Amino acid sequence: MLCLNRPSFHEDMIKIIDRLPTRNEYRRVRHLVLRHSEDQPEAPLITDDELATVFGECPHLETVVLSAVPTTTDRTIVLLAANAINLQGIDLTGCQQVTDVGVFELAAKSLPLQWIQLNGVVGLTDPSITALAKTCSRLVELELCDLPLLSVLSVRDIFTFSRKLRTLRLARCPLLNDKAFPAPSRLSSSTAAYPSGYEKPLPPRPTSWLDELPPLILRHTADNLRILDLSFIGGLSDAAIEGIVGHAPKIQHLRLSGCKLLTDRALESICKLGSHLDVLILAHVANITDRGVVMLARACTNLRCVDVGFCRNLTDMSVFCLAELRGIRRLSLVRVHKLTDIAVFALAEHALDLERLNLSYCDRLTLDAVHLLVRRLMRLQNLSATGVPSFKRQGVHRFSDPAPTDYDADQQAAYHVFSGDRVSGLRKFLNKEEERRRECERRNIPFVARSDDGLDLY
Repeated sequence: MLCLNRPSFHEDMIKIIDRLPTRNEYRRVRHLVLRHSEDQPEAPLITDDELATVFGECPHLETVVLSAVPTTTDRTIVLLAANAINLQGIDLTGCQQVTDVGVFELAAKSLPLQWIQLNGVVGLTDPSITALAKTCSRLVELELCDLPLLSVLSVRDIFTFSRKLRTLRLARCPLLNDKAFPAPSRLSSSTAAYPSGYEKPLPPRPTSWLDELPPLILRHTADNLRILDLSFIGGLSDAAIEGIVGHAPKIQHLRLSGCKLLTDRALESICKLGSHLDVLILAHVANITDRGVVMLARACTNLRCVDVGFCRNLTDMSVFCLAELRGIRRLSLVRVHKLTDIAVFALAEHALDLERLNLSYCDRLTLDAVHLLVRRLMRLQNLSATGVPSFKRQGVHRFSDPAPTDYDADQQAAYHVFSGDRVSGLRKFLNKEEERRRECERRNIPFVARSDDGLDLY
């Protein structure tokens, strides 16, 4: 007799986290997640041999995360590709023993891969990445950060063939430059005609194969691309940003930290993203100025998260415009030394929905300005003010989160980060101090700052 209460095949499948499946679970496991966990720092290490045994017996795996098994080898990836015919996602972050051999096998098996993370797999080279771009037609997420051998050739193939990508991360790949990315549309037209009788000058002799590469002219647009991370690509210039924005006009999350060649011209190109842009990270892009940030804030009105830390040319004017963004929730202003209390007053007046704010090392700010800020911003969940001299005021440090244990004495003394209920505690403490100050003024007696929460004057 047919048992109607028996679970279906899909209901019987399981997800296993931070351990290997048992023999009885081999044919039931669909998701295997082996990720470093801070809650289990002393968890037993899993070996490559153990993984190989499991992958040879698990035919129904769909997603595999192996970032906690850095000893993973090509042998294990080959077994996985051969047996898991429904594999849709794989994370090999930090698996430095994996090479092109394993990645070639993933590409060769025509697996239905939709997301691949290869961050820090330092031995990978262009041929394997190109193979993924050309054969994995369903890819929507590709992460290739910290690959020292990745060059412009494979990245050009990604933009050419991986047309369904929603997420692309290429941070800290030192060989990349403008040639890796789509060229601006103005270069797609033929060169301007020369007057009759004018002899066209010879181009300069190329110094390397890279100089011989023509601009990447694409006839399609990446309308699906939403998240792009190009952090710390030193050779990225304003022209590349212009080409990228023209090719992917609906980017929502753009990370350009450490791209030191970028200027206000890049921000002018980013303005074309308009209301699509939601997150913009510009930390360490030191050449941008108030002019570019003002243009950006006026064009991209849906910005929710902005990081302009270490952009030392910026002044209060930039914060005025960012504060008026109706959706701003997170703002980082680390080491923007020219900021004054006026910028903080603008945030307190307009950015009432701000949830996270980083003012670390903005050494001109006073505690009175920050008091107004925390009193007005009732949704503030995290305030960082490390290295701000005014926070050395007695009584303030006890509300700070604990400093990291590896900090020395001076770093711990300068550490001021307030989160959750500690923000409320700081707010109440400063409110009481304000009440005592006003009472002193009313009674015409000197005000003495104290570290306790009492309202009595003596």
